[in-house]
Amino acid sequence: MKTALDPAIKDTPEGIAADAILRSCVHCGFCLPACPTYQLLGDELDSPRGRIYLMKQLLEGRGVSASTQLHLDRCLGCRACESACPSGVQYGRLLEFGRALTEERVGRPAVVAAKRRLLGKIVPHTGRARKLLRAARWLRPAMPGALRSQVPETPPPPGERTLAWPAPRHARRVVIVSGCVQPTLGPGIDPAAARVLDRVGISAVASTGTGCCGAVSQHLSAHADALAQVRRNVDALSRQLEAGAEALVFTASACSAMLADYGRLLAHDALYAERAARVSAAARDVSQLIAAESVALRGVLRESARSQVPRTPQRVAFQAPCTLQHALSLNGVIEPLLLAAGFALTPVTDKQRCCGSAGTYSILQPQLSQQLLRAKVEALAAGDPDVIATANVGCLHHMRSGTSIPVRHWVELLDERLALD
Repeated sequence: MKTALDPAIKDTPEGIAADAILRSCVHCGFCLPACPTYQLLGDELDSPRGRIYLMKQLLEGRGVSASTQLHLDRCLGCRACESACPSGVQYGRLLEFGRALTEERVGRPAVVAAKRRLLGKIVPHTGRARKLLRAARWLRPAMPGALRSQVPETPPPPGERTLAWPAPRHARRVVIVSGCVQPTLGPGIDPAAARVLDRVGISAVASTGTGCCGAVSQHLSAHADALAQVRRNVDALSRQLEAGAEALVFTASACSAMLADYGRLLAHDALYAERAARVSAAARDVSQLIAAESVALRGVLRESARSQVPRTPQRVAFQAPCTLQHALSLNGVIEPLLLAAGFALTPVTDKQRCCGSAGTYSILQPQLSQQLLRAKVEALAAGDPDVIATANVGCLHHMRSGTSIPVRHWVELLDERLALD
């Protein structure tokens, strides 16, 4: 693709990167059938190729309007197009820059802008998100049906074991980074991961001094806020690495993907570039760490099986989040672990299709999000599973709102299986 970027942008780090990405696109159209919004709407401008043309116009200084912004807003950022692209176009990076530039040049209606600012002030902050959820649960009976489905019912109090972290006892040590909304929506997930890691010879401790990974602010094009959160985490996590942690682990695949990107985001920051690169190099999704210890895990599972009464395997439909498949390229890593643990995996069609959660997308684009949710739940339920498993808390919460089938984090299922011995 030939380009003629606006001179004000062309020689900036972002402009140089965007120019290279634009030039790598050969207009082949392989991305179209992979794009969830194109499949729903059938509009070329709601496909990766169409959005790339819109962003090219924007970067070349040509007209940009609210229509441009609408088509960019409708993108889930799922990056399925990147997995389908034979040319290796880094669409996600281009979208990040294109949205930010559109935000500057177009602006938004006051009500919409206020809604986005409010999300940015609440969601990335665990305490605020917990208070909002508590209030929403209290008001839930009076809410309209569509809104009520987005507010989870008050769960039963977690058992003592659910929140218990094993005491550190191994030479190998990792840090589990909790993120922002997961402590509220899934407080048992990180402790479950720590218990599984303990069984394969790795001690896990909770991070200190960290908060939101920055992904929520990044989705909202609030890049200054996102970078402030990234720098805070780099400060805290660098100390953890210096204290001897071998890896920085997330149990939410979206956060894992964001942490892995810290080095790029701060590459031009002289004070942070080196430490950010070190943090990204140490970032691991929990599935990577457990899969690397699959031999030890299988040994523990064999010992466990000897002491158990044979039973019918629990049927599990596994939903691989977009961040796991496309951003982290970890497709097919978790399923063998579930099979080794004795679960029966049910067939799932259209595995690459997004569930519609996508950070704040389910709030800002509710109609498209709900269409995607219905299709995803239908595909997952087709094999008559006992439970749906996923690897990202946002997907977990979103899918729970659309089905009566229990939705769990896969590491919780593995932890419960190991607890039976």
